[in-house]
Amino acid sequence: MRLGIVSIFIIVTLFGNCLFAQSGTGKRYRIGKNNSIYLPLGKISFADKLIAYEVGSPSPKQIFRDSTQCLHEPNYTSYSSPDFISLGCGGSLTVQFTDNGLMNLKGDDIYIFEVAPERESSKIEVSTNGKDWIYAGKVSGGKSKIDLSDENIDSHTVFHYVRVTDLKDLCKSKSAGADIDAIGAINSVITLTINADLLFDVDDYSLKDTAEQILDTLVKTIRLVDKATISLEGHTDNDGNDAYNLELSKNRCRTVVEKLITTIGYKTYDYEVIAFGERLPKVPNNSPENKQINRRVEIKILPPKDYFESIREKD
Repeated sequence: MRLGIVSIFIIVTLFGNCLFAQSGTGKRYRIGKNNSIYLPLGKISFADKLIAYEVGSPSPKQIFRDSTQCLHEPNYTSYSSPDFISLGCGGSLTVQFTDNGLMNLKGDDIYIFEVAPERESSKIEVSTNGKDWIYAGKVSGGKSKIDLSDENIDSHTVFHYVRVTDLKDLCKSKSAGADIDAIGAINSVITLTINADLLFDVDDYSLKDTAEQILDTLVKTIRLVDKATISLEGHTDNDGNDAYNLELSKNRCRTVVEKLITTIGYKTYDYEVIAFGERLPKVPNNSPENKQINRRVEIKILPPKDYFESIREKD
């Protein structure tokens, strides 16, 4: 495998936003008087940025149009306090997750914190780029959870955008349309990509001396959550044969895991290694620059395994 032009970078799929460590990552949020929903990655799991708010007709009163009320953790207290946003009849809301994404993993994947006395029906869509949308399901009445498996959405894609559209079934209240307090990713994930050339020499899986600083950055990001599954995916370019590249990508991931275990331990973190070799290129392998992009280690910080085991026990 040839070494392309090296530019020092670590891409964090967090769109440059700052993250802050949380104590006791997993958190339970009250829904209604007697129920609650558990989010394994806690407050990181919520939408962070408003992309679009299109008010429907008839529209809600002005006091129920504060679009910032749909972001971050839920804060609904009562229908008399405008700490939620109303869409209006047929209105829509598009939000972005900037410090995490969401995936189709085991169990439910999204929770829509819809509030107020009446629960209007809404269509839910997801997107990787805020332009191309995939239907994810419908929430109505007491159903506020979305399982992406119900719509046969793949389990590899990380989505950063959610769109909620009111379906016009209840349009007469003073807060016409669906009333949204927050949008949370139950199966939340933090993703990072590291250029493999910054960690390893050509055809090697021993860490370079210069890799220390990059891995320190990785460790800081992992420590944003105190309990998680750390999934490492290894990728190569297409130089060499497929079997060799699979083994190389696996060994590189194992090297990174060994370093992480030495640094942050394994008591509260589970680790998994997935080798792809040359099979999932990000770009065509038709230039030295593109081949460098394809040589990478992708890290996903996922809910801990015992969370998924608890779902299995309930099933």
